[in-house]
Amino acid sequence: MSDHAAVPAADPFQWPVRVYWEDTDAGGVVYHASYLRFMERARTEWLRGMGISQSAVKESTGLAFLVREMQIDFLRAALLDDELSVSVEVKERRAASILFAQTIRRADGVELIRAKVRVACVDVNRMRPVQIPADLIPGLPPQ
Repeated sequence: MSDHAAVPAADPFQWPVRVYWEDTDAGGVVYHASYLRFMERARTEWLRGMGISQSAVKESTGLAFLVREMQIDFLRAALLDDELSVSVEVKERRAASILFAQTIRRADGVELIRAKVRVACVDVNRMRPVQIPADLIPGLPPQ
């Protein structure tokens, strides 16, 4: 049995974001760390769209998803008041982690950020990786 499974292609989940002052530096350019928040929010909303509350999962199972690894290409800058769309696409599932491909585009379709984000399923009491329960996220391939 394989230790990971590719996920069939589907339309990526999209989450809209507006750039506010708090997201920018003094010049009105989005500060690099703000993109991480935008991507985190999109992954959270992707789960919420499937009826999954991360706080409820943590409370009922003691599990949470933590970012394990991230690779980001900063292609172009976003500016104050830009309307953005953040995508979430599952690329791979392993026993204890999920690999996401994420992009951030301006409303005109110009790609600004391209990222790969691996999140690990962790027992928060022990801070150790654990296998993702088979029924936790509907639509993920089985292990």
